[in-house]
Amino acid sequence: MKSVNPATGETIREYPEADENAVEAAVTRSAAAFADYRRTDFASRAGWLAQTATLLEDDKDGLARLIVEEMGKPLAAAGSEIEKCAWVCRFYAEHGAGFLADEKIESDAAKSYMRYLPIGPVLAVMPWNFPFWQVFRFAAPALFAGNTGLLKHASNVPGCALAIADIFRRAGFPEGVFQSLLVGSALVPQILKDPRVVAATLTGSDIAGARVAATAGEAIKPTVLELGGSDPFIVMPSADVDRAAEVAVTARTINNGQSCIAAKRFIVHRDVYDRFEARLVSHLEALRVGDPMASDTDVGPLATADILAEVEAQVEATLAAGARLLTGGKRGEGPGNYYQPTALADIPKQSPAHREEVFGPVALLFRVESIDDAIALANDSVYGLASSVWTHDLAEQSRFIDEVEAGQTFVNALVASDPRLPFGGIKRSGYGRELGGLGIRAFTNIKTVSIAL
Repeated sequence: MKSVNPATGETIREYPEADENAVEAAVTRSAAAFADYRRTDFASRAGWLAQTATLLEDDKDGLARLIVEEMGKPLAAAGSEIEKCAWVCRFYAEHGAGFLADEKIESDAAKSYMRYLPIGPVLAVMPWNFPFWQVFRFAAPALFAGNTGLLKHASNVPGCALAIADIFRRAGFPEGVFQSLLVGSALVPQILKDPRVVAATLTGSDIAGARVAATAGEAIKPTVLELGGSDPFIVMPSADVDRAAEVAVTARTINNGQSCIAAKRFIVHRDVYDRFEARLVSHLEALRVGDPMASDTDVGPLATADILAEVEAQVEATLAAGARLLTGGKRGEGPGNYYQPTALADIPKQSPAHREEVFGPVALLFRVESIDDAIALANDSVYGLASSVWTHDLAEQSRFIDEVEAGQTFVNALVASDPRLPFGGIKRSGYGRELGGLGIRAFTNIKTVSIAL
């Protein structure tokens, strides 16, 4: 496996890929570790998670540079990602025991309750765009619940995968509790079919999610899927339009535009559309695109040459179909996978940008006549991950909350994952929830206990 710097195209390092024998050994270790680890108490697990947080904080600068080198996000954003990983570890160290406490249920029995018990080794298939955060938001609750983890990370971030496993080891988690497997996608079905692997979680494309779900379904194994998104960002006349436009740029270009929960479709009421468009374009054109290691860079390169080519093709095909280019629309000059922050308007319904997820810094603007039109357009997507709605009208807020088809609705705010809040989507954006109390219970045996005395 190669680690390639997306800012330069240079190979940083090559890593040996694990073969079937190495995978078998890892699964064996995971199952053996679970037999003992499941009997550890909450206090021990909390201590190991707290130490994990400390190591993340102590190593933040080096880990952030590793992220930048392997996938290209700006250095400040990479540092924030490491800080967020420490937060989720501390959150479950402090609250995990409460989430997993027995829940009393009144019944005809003398005593009845629910108990949350670990289920075993869980396979995590994780993406490159948040190479630490996506892993830790699974691992922190799953390990606190008493499960063991097997990480199949994206092939372009092998250094991050190994660094994560090393952090858990140094934090004191017993051997085999968390392991990184440097394998390609071809070995995922084999791992998932192994009877010792009891569940899987995947963050990635809807196509990859469907494959994992099908394989797990054949074996009757639970899955949690967090997949693609084409999130609406709706602006109504009562909104603070200037603030909405400012946040919109952050929402579209966060992580160089490579985020499932990035706002992608900007649905704006006709009464404020022209003002919003002008502000958005002005903010996009003010962004500094360049070396992700530089402190003043706002947007770095896309993670791979293939992603750059796909974004470029989607924009060109959409323009050819009749869309209007407001700004950007070209790849950067010189080496690296750079693409200019871009905005398109008057987007034809059958064009790629209207029906597909664009995984780069490309904002798609739509003018609507009413709240009914806004809701209809927001829901005209196979995806349903998150949504951001901007209005100070309470009746409109209520309608958006009830009627927009998404796993999350943020009102007058940027969509962001938070350890305290359940996170996930509907439709082709997946199912199940991560984070919060629901997230830690996702991979547990919710056992009903009824005692007659």
